[in-house]
Amino acid sequence: MQPENLVSMATLPPPNASVTPSYMDFFNSTEWQLVYAIIPPYIFIVCLTGILGNLFVLLVFLLQGSRWSVPEIYLGNLALADLILLVCLPFWAMNILNYFMWTYGEFMCKVVNLSINVNMYTSIYLLVMVNVDRYLALVLTMKARWLRRKRYAKLICVVLWLFGVGMGFPTALMRKLEDIPAHQAAECTLDYPSRSWRVAHYMQLNLVGFALPFLIITFCCVNIVRALKRRRDNANCEDRNDRKATILVCAVTLFFLVCWGPFHFVTFIDVLCDLNVLDEDEWNHFLNIGHQFSVYLAFSNSCLNPALYVCSGNYFRRKVNSIYNRRKHSSDVNALQRTVVTSTTTVNQIKPVVLHEKK
Repeated sequence: MQPENLVSMATLPPPNASVTPSYMDFFNSTEWQLVYAIIPPYIFIVCLTGILGNLFVLLVFLLQGSRWSVPEIYLGNLALADLILLVCLPFWAMNILNYFMWTYGEFMCKVVNLSINVNMYTSIYLLVMVNVDRYLALVLTMKARWLRRKRYAKLICVVLWLFGVGMGFPTALMRKLEDIPAHQAAECTLDYPSRSWRVAHYMQLNLVGFALPFLIITFCCVNIVRALKRRRDNANCEDRNDRKATILVCAVTLFFLVCWGPFHFVTFIDVLCDLNVLDEDEWNHFLNIGHQFSVYLAFSNSCLNPALYVCSGNYFRRKVNSIYNRRKHSSDVNALQRTVVTSTTTVNQIKPVVLHEKK
């Protein structure tokens, strides 16, 4: 199985393919019918809403007319990474609708998977940096002020993009098209050199792609909530903004766990099967179906990021209002200028012509 690489070992052939009845009986189970009925529409909905949300965030940051702050640098790069990832996912929706037969060629097989892997890792660790920046701003306000400089944020973003490329490039090299002669088609598969490579890849996904970022996000959120609680206790009153901030940081941790947890649980079960801790034959059907559902649930986190990190705050709404008011003021000024020019022209046009001027 290839977890995040979005293609199952199981391949349901086209209806007119020549296959054995047992093959059809196995893959025409109720679970596989649910995969074909639910997953493609779900992918298209996630992609549409996520692309619109992340495009909106990027446009607001680009049109604001001022230099980006440190949080905006992280959030802007996060929106870009999520946007590229979501643009690539419809290829896999069409792949499922085409019974897991890849029709876009080997080059696109590598490029689409590279883009998804790079932006998956970049997006996750930009999420981490958004939470680290909030931790520095709210918990270590004075001590870590020098760490929250724009040039450091830009450098970190460059490093995270390179990190994403480094994590995704090896799997892109191992991607290839595998011909299925009986079906007159090919699959976009991940061909590991050996079983140990596969185990190492899955462990990398579990540890680097989930355990480490989840621990950092949880640490930051817990300390932010504590800092906000101390501030409320010292002020002897409940600040509505502090309460909203507490809910938001808790939601961030919860949604990250809900979206990515099932995928990494299924991946960990796959590792145990590879290590012969669990019987692979008993878990094979669960893993095939589980990977199909869990991997796309994981990517829905990229759809939720704009709402969780940007659009839910008053700060972002003030930016949108500022852009709208500035644009409206600019259009009003232009309209006024056009009115003045038109009025002047009209006055000049109706001014009587002097044929003879008295001396």
